[in-house]
Formats: sequence, structure tokens, C-alpha cells
Amino acid sequence: MKKNKSSLFIGLALLLLFIAVLFTYQVRTTEVAVVTTFGSYSLTREQPGLYFRFPRPIQEVHRFDNRLRNFERKFEQTTTKDAKNLLISVYTGWRVSDPKIFLERFNGDPVRAEQALENLVRNSKNAVLGSYNFSDLVSPDPKQVKFDEIEAAMLTGVKDAALKTYGLAVEVVGIKQLGLPESITTKVFERMKAERDQLVKRYLGEGEAAAITIRSEADRTRRELLAKAEADALRVVGEADAAASRDYTVFEQQPELAKFLLQIGAFREVLTNRTTLILDADMSPLNLLRGDKAIEGTNK
Repeated sequence: MKKNKSSLFIGLALLLLFIAVLFTYQVRTTEVAVVTTFGSYSLTREQPGLYFRFPRPIQEVHRFDNRLRNFERKFEQTTTKDAKNLLISVYTGWRVSDPKIFLERFNGDPVRAEQALENLVRNSKNAVLGSYNFSDLVSPDPKQVKFDEIEAAMLTGVKDAALKTYGLAVEVVGIKQLGLPESITTKVFERMKAERDQLVKRYLGEGEAAAITIRSEADRTRRELLAKAEADALRVVGEADAAASRDYTVFEQQPELAKFLLQIGAFREVLTNRTTLILDADMSPLNLLRGDKAIEGTNK
């Protein structure tokens, strides 16, 4: 009896599970779902959860991953506004925005969606780059490069058309890599070298001008210092000559005083060093040590 009850419960559980599988479906957080009834669109489920449905063939649930997808294309040649050929590779980030249109246009196939999206990106890329010069993409001056502006313009050219026509939300269009055809690579390098040479010449010219200014200022300062030193020297010599002239005038008027001062000076020089000399007392200037008599003898 117990075995029969257990079997009954298991059978009911399996039946409920079977019914749940037939009549319910789950939408995950990374998905959106489209429900069709007899092959025609019925509704869209964008919020995660468990939902009711009629079993096939009445209703069918189509689930799509709504996370951001990325696809990249190989190098393609395009022409800039100034008629320069350029190889460029772009990348695109997109997600399913309108599941109904996505299902109707591509039957939910991401590969077919990217093929259609590639045409839009290519057309936008060619149109945008055709309105910019080559120097806006390749330049020795980083300030002249307009990558952000160009990428924003390409995104604008794709976004609305992809959403309305294909149900795709394009969120990113960017330049992955740039290349130059071999035919113009040499010309580009020569132009860049010429621009660098012009910068070198300009900097050398500015340096030489600064050096000339510094040397001129140094020469002017040297001349001023020499002139001031010469003027000071002439002033000192003049003052010395004037003082000497005054002294000579006094000495001419009083020769005995001059002689006495010369003797005092000589005596001072003798006594400066500790030297022992044996000299005649009458020899000048030792005769000064005899006092008045020495002076009187001198006067005679």
C-alpha cells in the first residue's frame, strides 16, 4: 500500500514537472525573449523571471542574448578628404535592443545581423573619413589628431539606422588600427621628417638668438665693470697724486722736516724685524737716538 502511494506521488510529481515544462518558460538576466503564436509575433519578455505559455505548436519562445557583442573587421582601404588612401580597421559593440525586429529580420541569427551591420559601419566609416583630412588621423602633433571626433561621427551614422532597421543598439564604433598603403608610406615619412627638420631649425634659430642676446648682455656688463674700475683707479691715482703734491710742497718749504721724517721711517723699518746691527752712532738714522745734539748736528 505504501509503495503504491509513493509511486502515485512520484507520478504526480513527474506529471507536474511535465506540465511545467510544457506550459512555462524562464527568462534569464542575460536574455530577452519573443513569444510567437502560430508563427506570428505575440509579445516580448525583457525582464527575467518565470512565465506561462501554451505548448508547441501553439506558442514558441525565442531567446536572445542581450549582452554587448563585439565584432571586428580586417583592413579596408578608404580615401580621406584630401584624396589620401588609408587602410583602417574598426570594431563595433552592439546588443539586441528590439527582439521583435531582430527575430523578423535575421531569425535570431547573430551572424546574419553582423553581416548586415557591417555594411552600415562601412558606409558610415567611408562617409566620415571622406570629410576629414589625412593629417586628422596621422600627424606628428597629437593636438591635430581627431580620433574621438571621428569615432563619434561614425557611431552617429550607424546608431539610428541599426536600431530602426535591424533592432540593434550600436553602442561603440572605434578605430582599432591604421595602416598606410605602400605607395604612400614613403611620402608620409618624408613629410614627417621635413616637419621634424623644420622644428629642429626653428629651435636652433631660437637657441642662437638667445645665445647672441646673452653674449651681448655679458659684453655690455663687462664693459661697464671695466669702465667703472678704470674710473675708480683714475680717481684713486688722482687723489694720491694730489696728496703727494701737497706733501712735496710742505717738504720743499721745510726740508729739514722732510729729512727728519725720512730718517724716522728708516728707523721704523730697521726696528721692524728682530735684527742685531752694530753701527756707528753717527750713522743715519741712529743719530736720532742722541736727542737734541743729534738734531743740532744735523742742523749744522
